[in-house]
Amino acid sequence: MNIRFWGVRGSIPVSGTRYLRAGGNTTCLEIQSQGHRLILDGGTGLRALGERLGWQPVEALLLFTHVHWDHIQGVPFFGPAFHPGSRLTLAGASRDSGRLRDALEAQMQPPRFPITLDALQAQLAWRDVQGGEVFEHGPFRVRALELSHPDGVLAWRIEAEGRSLVFATDVEHGGVIDPALVALSEGADLLVHDAQYTGAEYRGEAGPSRVGWGHSTLEEACEVARRAGVRELALFHHDPNRDDDALALLEARAREAFPSCFAAREGAPRAL
Repeated sequence: MNIRFWGVRGSIPVSGTRYLRAGGNTTCLEIQSQGHRLILDGGTGLRALGERLGWQPVEALLLFTHVHWDHIQGVPFFGPAFHPGSRLTLAGASRDSGRLRDALEAQMQPPRFPITLDALQAQLAWRDVQGGEVFEHGPFRVRALELSHPDGVLAWRIEAEGRSLVFATDVEHGGVIDPALVALSEGADLLVHDAQYTGAEYRGEAGPSRVGWGHSTLEEACEVARRAGVRELALFHHDPNRDDDALALLEARAREAFPSCFAAREGAPRAL
């Protein structure tokens, strides 16, 4: 199972020389196994993935954790979605606020956007997924878990080829580690966990309080990794104000708590 981070930022994309090493795109992760492709979230990193794939038909399952803008902004710019030969399955939770399709249609409506979702020529299939659901797609076994975040969020456990990855972004533990996430992550080869804030930032000791904003601290990410006995931890959903140098300091600090840890960066593929 091979993975590649195409977007690692949270909240809003950033650019400039201060962000070159980690990258500035918002959430998107690609997983490949046995010729099959799975994509986690459709932030602005999805556009970069589409650019790499080029103008060709693509078949993929896109799993959305939730529909806040930094997780869906890349969908209208995903080149393969305009190719009539592409076959894309888009999966996410159905909420009181609407289904995944409703959110993607809403962001592609005038005056917010010049073309509608109907402009995508790919064959689109839609799947509603609820927390606790388990299903298979090609070589992938997928398990969903509902976590705490404004309007809800799904974490995903992906298994293939005897390897496992847990994708747990946009989760707010609120000072008490979620035991369900620990259970979902148990023994995973890689845990990709929200670490947008430090503990001091979350509590409001450095700027405004972030309580209730829906995100985790690096300390909580390390604690989940430790309790679950994962092989590696990827700090994820980096604050847009955290430049490369600040991120390197955060990474070093996290390694004191969980040595097999790294800050997710856009770039080369990683084999599990």
